[in-house]
Amino acid sequence: MQRRAIIAVLLENEAGVLSRVVGLFSQRGYNIESLTVAPTEDETLSRLTLTTVGDEAHIEQVIKHLYKIVDVFKVQDLAENEHIERELMLVKVRAVGAEREEIKRTADIFRGQIVDVTPETYTVQVVGPTDKLSAFLRALSGGRILEVVRSGASGISRGARVLGG
Repeated sequence: MQRRAIIAVLLENEAGVLSRVVGLFSQRGYNIESLTVAPTEDETLSRLTLTTVGDEAHIEQVIKHLYKIVDVFKVQDLAENEHIERELMLVKVRAVGAEREEIKRTADIFRGQIVDVTPETYTVQVVGPTDKLSAFLRALSGGRILEVVRSGASGISRGARVLGG
């Protein structure tokens, strides 16, 4: 059975490490649904969060292969335990006439913020789990959407559990 994995990777903050991780996926034909990376509280380490879809064997293989990269210290599938997940999305929509008020209401329902306004468009920022962002896009259907930018999922385990510990 296919499932979505949110894989957190603690790795050295050095040039070339990210390309080795992406290369690993490419060489084995694994698909990366989203990928984010940034330095951690320790400036020598970066945290990479990627999402992929596959069955248990596929996800297990991905994790095993990640551990084979010398610069990788820790790998964790956040989706296996309780976790907090967030993604940022900016959506530029056509907003003229009566549509303007409807788009404002829809943004409010999803706790989105209108961050830019022109006479013909709104740009709405929505933050939350991936499912929430996808639901927002479905709610705006009807040809109003002009452009969508998504950050990809970032996540952290709940409680005292830490990736590096």
